[in-house]
Amino acid sequence: MSAPVPPVPEFPPGFTWGVSASAFQIEGSLTADGRGPSSWDAFTGEPGRIKDGSHADVATDHYRRYREDVALMAELGVGAYRFSVSWSRVLPDGHGRVNERGLDFYDRLVDELCARGIAPAPTLFHWDTPLALEERGGWLNRDTAERFAEYASVVARRLADRVPMWITINEPAEVTLLGYGLGEHAPGKRLTFDALPVAHHLLLAHGLGVQALRAAGAGRIGIAASHSPVWAAGENTADREAAELYDTLTNRLFADPVLTGAYPDEGLASLLPGPVAEDLKTISAPLDWYGINYYNPMLVGAPQPAAAGGSAFGGIEIPSDLPFAIRQIAGRDLTDFGWPVVPDGLRELLATLRERYGDRLPPLYITENGCSYADEPDPATGRIADARRIAYHDGHIRALHEAMAEGADVRGYFIWSILDNFEWAEGYRQRFGLVHVDYETLARTPKESYAWYRDLIKSSS
Repeated sequence: MSAPVPPVPEFPPGFTWGVSASAFQIEGSLTADGRGPSSWDAFTGEPGRIKDGSHADVATDHYRRYREDVALMAELGVGAYRFSVSWSRVLPDGHGRVNERGLDFYDRLVDELCARGIAPAPTLFHWDTPLALEERGGWLNRDTAERFAEYASVVARRLADRVPMWITINEPAEVTLLGYGLGEHAPGKRLTFDALPVAHHLLLAHGLGVQALRAAGAGRIGIAASHSPVWAAGENTADREAAELYDTLTNRLFADPVLTGAYPDEGLASLLPGPVAEDLKTISAPLDWYGINYYNPMLVGAPQPAAAGGSAFGGIEIPSDLPFAIRQIAGRDLTDFGWPVVPDGLRELLATLRERYGDRLPPLYITENGCSYADEPDPATGRIADARRIAYHDGHIRALHEAMAEGADVRGYFIWSILDNFEWAEGYRQRFGLVHVDYETLARTPKESYAWYRDLIKSSS
């Protein structure tokens, strides 16, 4: 019999415990009530793009079952729910005509959350670009940033009176690298370094979005950026330089402009569409908080010999002609996604950000942290014993507490995710949820991790 898990250390009063999800991954109803198509609608329709051959036409049917899902959150006891708004549900063409029926859904969702005592925390862009804008160049086109500001204004005018916390963009690094650089996500372009304008336009959209939100009366605005500690695979110069470049491209390229008003490298900035200096004034508008999505560190070394081919991580193929290679971190448990479980990486990351940005770093939220494990209901009891997920979150929350003891100003922690859902290019093969979803019946079944998180929240209140 294993020893009982010691209680999680005490967190400050008012610390926010939350859960997360995104529109395309859970809503379904892709043609309901005037919604227009998105880049991900088109991407999932292309043969071979989604690894299990599935699509998100139904997903978890949250569009129709949102009250049931909010009830699960209320029973869980969370203080906030981070969801995303479908841009093409609100503006079917990405700009111009407003689809009031689409906005009505988010009105109802926000009202339901407020009635249950859960703070709504909407993300305005979680990867699902309206297809009409994608077909005009998507994030390679500067105009998309302008259209994003228009969209942000529309949503804020409807919801700002009840929403206490706003997120502009989710993970601009992934959109840039996976969507436009490597072609693993929508829109499926393989531009490698020619995808750099996407990064700039996403950051510009963030800055313009901040302006639009504030003008519409919204407060407490932030961004949700993915960050990972980057470890050099070896002590030699080639490995260290490769790791530094990877850190620049995945961490600093997105954080530095927002937090310091400058790109990390002048040579890199010279490759971006202008006017860069003027845009940076918009991009670096002061934030109320900064969101961190953390999953694992990255071990990076010099490129592998050509005969060895490229590298891979979590099912993503890294081309061999890039100036770095992803290596596997040895000696760590892996999630079903193949991601190493390194809770202390979160503490390390928070320390690095404090050292790197100092007093320019606003208060922080962990806007995503989670793990994929395919635990299924016991046939006899229906119980879903997901001990590995409990251990994962327990370890990361303890690492977070340690980071806060060292001085990190973290105000909240959001688990990814509340429900099993459509996991992008993986389809339904990866399960991140505290609540199991039977994709045939759509029945929701809380896992043991749900009960564990409920008890943690209760003991922290």
